[in-house]
This record gives sequence, C-alpha cells and structure tokens, in this order.
Amino acid sequence: MKKKTHQLYKAMLHRSLLVITVFVLCYVIVSSTEHTTHSITNINGVKSIEAIHIINKYDNKNKTLQVREVSNMQEASLYGPSEPISFTGQMTAYNPICAGCTGKVSCPPRQDVRKGNIYFNDNVYGQVRILAADPAIPCGTIVQITNVSFTNEPIIGIVLDRGGAIKGNIMDFLVTETDNMNIVGRQRNVHYEILRWGW
Repeated sequence: MKKKTHQLYKAMLHRSLLVITVFVLCYVIVSSTEHTTHSITNINGVKSIEAIHIINKYDNKNKTLQVREVSNMQEASLYGPSEPISFTGQMTAYNPICAGCTGKVSCPPRQDVRKGNIYFNDNVYGQVRILAADPAIPCGTIVQITNVSFTNEPIIGIVLDRGGAIKGNIMDFLVTETDNMNIVGRQRNVHYEILRWGW
C-alpha cells in the first residue's frame, strides 16, 4: 500500500512539474514578442492602472511607461480600464450650494461637501480634491491634473461627482462655498492623466 501511495505522489509531482514547465515556457514565449499587453485585475474584477504602472516600471524591455493620449470619452472608456491614458480638456469650478446641488456628491460614499469639506481621504493617494466628470469616467477614478493657471503644482483629484453640463473632456473642480470660483474660471488646455481607473 505504501509503495502505491508513494508512486501516486511521484506521478502527481511529475505532472505538477510538467504543468509549471509548460506555463513558464508559455510566459517566456509571450514575453519575448515585440508587443506585450499586461492586464492586471484586483479581487473585485477592476482593472488596476496602478499595477500596470508598476509592471511597466520594472519591465526590462520597455523602460518607459507609454501613456495613451485619447481625444474623447469614447476612447477613454475603451482604453482606460486596461492601460494608462491621458487627455486634454477644460476645467470649470462648482461649489456645494450651486443650483440643483444637494451638498453631497453623487458617487458613493456620497460625502457631504458643505462647510469646506472639499477633500476626500483615499486609502492609496491620501487627501485628494473632489472632481465631477463625464459618466464615461467611473466613480473613484484618480486623476493627475496639470497645466492650470492657479497653481504650478500637479493636482491629484478623485471623480466623486457628476454634473448636467459636465460632458466630454471637461472636469468640474469642487471649491468651498466661500471660494471665488473666478480663480478657476474656465481653464482650457488642461492636461488630465488617469492614475487609477475607478475603485
């Protein structure tokens, strides 16, 4: 009986090694092709742009991270879930006491943004500004914003709201009730880079 059990374990080990060898060979063959596509999914099934950034950073063949520039929201929703994207657009400002505003953002966790509460504490990116964006960009998306007139530093924001007039390549920047919205006004040629696609 011991001999049969030993032979069974030996056969199982041999098969496992064979499967692992085949897997490694397949990976080497796929990795050696000229164009490699990385698709990383977290436990919730959401594509992780952060993971794609990490893989590309340590990929020996592709030292520089390629960010795809998209021109419209149709392209953004096509490429955004699987690869880093950026686009150029406009920025406007809104506050929590605007016409039709309830004082809470429309995306979960539906944070109350009255009384100067214009930041969101993200588990990964820390304190970030709240943005309203086109519905093609999912709630929880982290965006790096550059080329605005009111600061030289990049702004990190999170999409937590929608707006009737926020369609296409435009984002609405949440300010407090007392901020002068003319400081933001209507910014043109603003550069948006998606750092995380949705939650």
